[in-house]
Amino acid sequence: MLVYCGIDEAGYGPMFGPLCVGASVFVMPDYDPSSGAPDLWSILDPIVCRKRRDRKHRIAVNDSKKLKSSSNIKGLFHLERGVLAFMCTLGDELPLTIDNDTTDSDYFNALECSTTSVPWLDSTTRLPVAVDMLELRIDAARLRRVLDEANVQCNWLSCTSIDASTYNERTAIESKAALNLSTTLRLVDAIVHRLPKSHPRIMIDRHGGRIHYRNDLQQYWPEAHIQILSETASMSRYKLQLDTSQVTISFASKSDETHLPVALASMIAKYTRELQMIRFNRYFQNLIPTIKPTAGYVQDGRRFLKEIEPLLAKKGINRELLVRSS
Repeated sequence: MLVYCGIDEAGYGPMFGPLCVGASVFVMPDYDPSSGAPDLWSILDPIVCRKRRDRKHRIAVNDSKKLKSSSNIKGLFHLERGVLAFMCTLGDELPLTIDNDTTDSDYFNALECSTTSVPWLDSTTRLPVAVDMLELRIDAARLRRVLDEANVQCNWLSCTSIDASTYNERTAIESKAALNLSTTLRLVDAIVHRLPKSHPRIMIDRHGGRIHYRNDLQQYWPEAHIQILSETASMSRYKLQLDTSQVTISFASKSDETHLPVALASMIAKYTRELQMIRFNRYFQNLIPTIKPTAGYVQDGRRFLKEIEPLLAKKGINRELLVRSS
């Protein structure tokens, strides 16, 4: 049996909105781990592809940056289609059922992703926002059938969301990179505790140009026996013995191009962030109808901040609750 996992982030650089770190876990009961990492794109080929345009109308799974086609709601089509379709295949009891009453709050709850109680996030959005509901249900049914035929289980999908206030508090005592890594390792820990004795293999997109991670792993799991398997320019791989679990963690460049669980984690993180930015922009557009929405990235974020500053002063909103410090 192979437990095959991926973790990736979205929103590392913006000045507005959360830093989101997503995770996906697949269980393959018949797969021999000694065969190396499986190619889930190939295994799930009847329903999954990498490109946005596909003659067979398969579901695109890829690095989120390659799937978001524009800045408007319709640009979320491929992210939403892929993430929600996989969420509808989780286990025997579906944590997310898409119907006329489904909202982004249901989505966040299914991912165990908490949102901060602040005015600019105090609303809900009906889902789906870009995909036709009936077509999404058909996609989910097709995906479940292919997963069943391949004996592949989509076991767990999750996302951690770090709002600006928490981000500012944490980066006052640690670097942005350290915050990203510690959030990633908490998801690793959650996977290990969720599937004890399963010996998961966890793929993580490399954090910047870093090569050495052993000290960070040891600091997070002081009791673990850690073996360095590889530390090269392209791959850093470690084997950890944690109680009854043996975990292999790999940090590799462009993991979202070679490991479907990482690509799906990237999509989850990005889609989660985008849903929160919809709430964020809705709040300010209700108060300033002429303001253009922002994706939160620095160049446009500065324009947005300049336009909302009078409102922040009027309402007495502390900028540290809203704007990242770095």
